[in-house]
Amino acid sequence: MDKKAYLEEIERVIQEGKFKDNWDSLSNFTPPKWYINAKFGIFIHWGVYSVPAFNNEWYPRNMYIQGSEEYKHHIATYGEHKEFGYKDFIPMFKAEKFNADEWAELFEKAGARYVVPVAEHHDGFQMYRSEISKFNAYDMGPKRDVLGELKEALETRGLVLGASSHRIEHWFFMGHGKEFDSDIKEPLVCGDFYWPAMPEPDHQDLFSEPAPSKEFLEDWLVRTCEIVDRYRPKLIYFDWWIHHSAAKPYLKKFAAYYYNRAQEWGIDVAINYKHDAFMFGCAVVDIERGQFADQKPYFWQTDTSVARNSWCYTENNVYKTAYEIICDLVDVVSKNGCLLLNIGPKADGTIPEEDKSILLEIGEWLKVNGEAIYDTKVWRVFGEGPTAIDEGQFTDGKAKTFTPEDIRFTVRGSNIYATVLSFPEDGVVKIKSLGKKNAAKLPHFHGIIKDVSVLGFTEKPVWERTEDGLIITTKNVKSDKPVVYKILVD
Repeated sequence: MDKKAYLEEIERVIQEGKFKDNWDSLSNFTPPKWYINAKFGIFIHWGVYSVPAFNNEWYPRNMYIQGSEEYKHHIATYGEHKEFGYKDFIPMFKAEKFNADEWAELFEKAGARYVVPVAEHHDGFQMYRSEISKFNAYDMGPKRDVLGELKEALETRGLVLGASSHRIEHWFFMGHGKEFDSDIKEPLVCGDFYWPAMPEPDHQDLFSEPAPSKEFLEDWLVRTCEIVDRYRPKLIYFDWWIHHSAAKPYLKKFAAYYYNRAQEWGIDVAINYKHDAFMFGCAVVDIERGQFADQKPYFWQTDTSVARNSWCYTENNVYKTAYEIICDLVDVVSKNGCLLLNIGPKADGTIPEEDKSILLEIGEWLKVNGEAIYDTKVWRVFGEGPTAIDEGQFTDGKAKTFTPEDIRFTVRGSNIYATVLSFPEDGVVKIKSLGKKNAAKLPHFHGIIKDVSVLGFTEKPVWERTEDGLIITTKNVKSDKPVVYKILVD
């Protein structure tokens, strides 16, 4: 690829398009309706790191940190790093059982509306056909255009394709390999698998040195634009280190290029970001493995995984329950967010049975209760109940314990949906936010309730609106999952 020519094309698109590479212009971005209405998507961490399948997807970095678990495991399992390095896993990454249609069918059954495969992780191996580097899944390893195959299979089923880039962290990701006699050695030049392998900075330092160089950042920009031009994803997800000060001008260029290309193609797109990598309002905020405690006036996303300990497949993944994930989905949607749920396929391209089971269980719940999730809007309050949600990133380390008093609200058309996160054994639920007394003091609802039904059950509830709340009673409704009341109002 002629990178200079590509960079010139990027500049041309920016100069001629509506969006310019500055925050004032990019603030004209509006989140797409398809995205706001989708509510639930699938994230996929799959790559060369799925071969060792040890600890997590940071194996390529950690295996070069002397004394680490990965370092010891690598030597014991594969030998010295100078003889067998990370690059030597590539021929072992065969993906011989990968079937994009089977994946897409599973995601459809899970109730997902969009899918975001990792196009390139920190390790620098591209999971798509590329003209920039030969270290990609089309030219090496599986020798298949993974992203291209998924695009075709997903769009056949009406699912939206996104793509994530974690490339920026490759600046330092392999750097520890230079600290001892390994296969990561100078000279390293642009295009090499391990390049640039720089010293690892303090991840929280926005001005850490050595800062990503112009050569690296131009390479990053061209790589990311190549994904856009070749696959036209409607969502681009960025991981955290793009908030470094040196990346800011290139982020603006990418956003302007992407938004302008989307307008040219007649599609609605969005970018995910963490921390304050983008100026607020220029893209969609993402919270990694966490949630907001309260409803937000802006649309946002949380990304989390079916496993607590890893984003990729490992032999010792610790899995969440489908119930836990459904509760998170309901909570997030009630607060104006959407949930991007990650799975980790095995190196051969099969999806682990545990991941499948969780997805299918979520899909069964959504098949019955999806009208309380998809295409909904927030209500006056997100919910009620005693269980507090820890706000912020990386707060999903343990399961939340909900009570029958924990209820979440959404609105669609003429209906308020009240989802009881832990349904009571006696079948009696009190929704305090719909009480007459509450309405008089703080009018969350001062309208007329015409009917109450339970999604997925034929029993007709008995209900009464009192001073203290809307009291709903059922005798035969039993569930180990959240139960949704559909409240018709006038």
